Amino acid sequence: MTVVLPSTDVVWNWLSEVPDPEIPVVSVTDLGIVREVRWDGGTLVVAVTPTYSGCPATAVIDLMIETHLREKGVGDLRLERRLSPPWTTDWVTEAGRDKLRAYGIAPPVDGTASDGMTAGRAARLSGQSNLLIACPRCGSTETERVSQYGSTPCKASYRCRACLEPFDYFKCH
Repeated sequence: MTVVLPSTDVVWNWLSEVPDPEIPVVSVTDLGIVREVRWDGGTLVVAVTPTYSGCPATAVIDLMIETHLREKGVGDLRLERRLSPPWTTDWVTEAGRDKLRAYGIAPPVDGTASDGMTAGRAARLSGQSNLLIACPRCGSTETERVSQYGSTPCKASYRCRACLEPFDYFKCH
């Protein structure tokens, strides 16, 4: 009896159904943390890069991926943790950014992820950057950071001066 393995495109589609446990409106593929899907003989290999090495959701994400793929009939599965290159918010898809915005979270500003330049990264992390964060509700850039720390470690708390609504900003990494 020959076992027919699903194509990697099919597996990518299945993975797009796995929500991020902290921000369930986006999937693990929207966030760009699934880096590779391949077959190694009869074993499905899925490479996952955590958003940062201390992310508390990493083990939960791995379990959700494994559970979902097993429900789809994948019997032989190996998850690989890929730390290099490190994840960057530049990997968040356009669809993921749109979903974040619609959910009320300002997505990371394009092109502001860490580029290895120590001074630029230090300025962003210390709040000395002139980065304009648009309110996900009204679109105004008349916003202010309330706290570097939001509802999860990957987000900062902001307030819009135009509509007066608070919101989270998905910080650049």
